[in-house]
Amino acid sequence: MALSPVLPLDGFGNVLLFLFNIFLATGMVFLNTSVFISIAMNKSLRNENRCLYMLSTCISDVCSGFTYYYVGVLDIQDNYASPNRTYYIGPTFLGLSYMATLAAQADRYHAVISPFKYSQRMTRNRTAVVILFFWVYAFFIVGVNNLVPIGTASAITGIGTFVANLFTVIIMIGLNIKLFIIAKFHLERDPPSAERESKRASIYLIVVVAVFFLIAWLPIFIHIIICNISGTRCYAFKNEGTDALRTLPRVNALITPLLYIRGCAPLRATLFSKVWKPCCKNRR
Repeated sequence: MALSPVLPLDGFGNVLLFLFNIFLATGMVFLNTSVFISIAMNKSLRNENRCLYMLSTCISDVCSGFTYYYVGVLDIQDNYASPNRTYYIGPTFLGLSYMATLAAQADRYHAVISPFKYSQRMTRNRTAVVILFFWVYAFFIVGVNNLVPIGTASAITGIGTFVANLFTVIIMIGLNIKLFIIAKFHLERDPPSAERESKRASIYLIVVVAVFFLIAWLPIFIHIIICNISGTRCYAFKNEGTDALRTLPRVNALITPLLYIRGCAPLRATLFSKVWKPCCKNRR
């Protein structure tokens, strides 16, 4: 099967779009791999539940970056009827990033609202089980979508999208507002301490990540819901790299590791001192 760039490279706009998609895929792979290695090398970070969710997000976003070289750069239609589709695997990596962000949001809310009960309930092993569960669930849905007829698969996707939007509204908006209020007012009453600053930084980080998440994901969610309700064709563009609504979640996968690096001082220190600095020295 002959594969070629989605648009002929015969104009400035087409070349610019081609390079943008290449750089976007490369940035997703590079930044998320760097954050993953940094967390894996730092034992104190590996022992934090929030960093386990970061690891999950990084793995899914690295895989999403690799698939974007295919579905975003080449002339590919990644839908059920396409002969060169990814068999629902490409979108699943984005979905895993989505689920990890939702789970991390609920985890931070639980940790802030009930810190004593949280430390008893959500051990490191239990957090790992939660992450393993939604990975297994995601690829179970992949198997189901590839075994059932196209009409049934589309119906499953439509129901899943509706449920995902419901959880997005409840968790990403409602809990974020409450977390921000806690960080803004309640923590100010505590005496100054390193623990207070660490807790506040953790809350602010997850709130900022959630805000960018909503900006990137809500447009495509609303678009898919409208398409499912009206029965119209959702894939109106040549591929995902020419569709701004489907490019936004990939941009979010590029921004999220930057937010992790900016908002987590131990991660930033490990990244610069143990990952990027040695690599630069070796290249010299």
